[in-house]
Amino acid sequence: MTSSNADPGRRERKKAATRRALSETALQLFLERGFDNITVREIAEAADVSTTTLMNYFPTKEALVFDLDDELERSLVEAVTGRAPDMPVLESLRRYMRERVKRAASGRHADRFMKLVLDTPALSDHWRKIWLRHEQVLAEAVAAELGRPADDMACAALAHLILDAFSLAIQSADPVRMIDTAFDIIEPGWPPTNRAATD
Repeated sequence: MTSSNADPGRRERKKAATRRALSETALQLFLERGFDNITVREIAEAADVSTTTLMNYFPTKEALVFDLDDELERSLVEAVTGRAPDMPVLESLRRYMRERVKRAASGRHADRFMKLVLDTPALSDHWRKIWLRHEQVLAEAVAAELGRPADDMACAALAHLILDAFSLAIQSADPVRMIDTAFDIIEPGWPPTNRAATD
């Protein structure tokens, strides 16, 4: 008799595999024919699932392209909380961002993927919202590490600038150099003087 504890794990692996297959099928169609020229029904037919099943996994067409929310949030926090004890927060985040843009720029279909995103307003807007909505999570992680209040304005500004640097870098001819350029500008002003406390 199969252990009941194994069933949830098997189900989760199967669901994850289905998500990947659906996302890959959709992306291939989008790259071939354009995001706006493909319907949800066509994606479902190509993946051999019902439209309802597809929408259960991905509530919108845009979500089929960007399925990184949980992983992104975890990895951002890990870059702050999991760094070596003697490593400054900004240095850890710089390394994290350098690796992330390297992966994004060297991945399969990287050039075509970014062209698709940047040339499709719905995808471009969705991508930016997904990326920047993690500002609060990153800001709170940095604030906690530095013993600052969760709503610290300096940490909020830092999170915004760092996440926006990725958006800029991924559109650059040299993404890693762009990340370094951004951090070279950010680092001299960090940590900021607490003007609010002295005004």
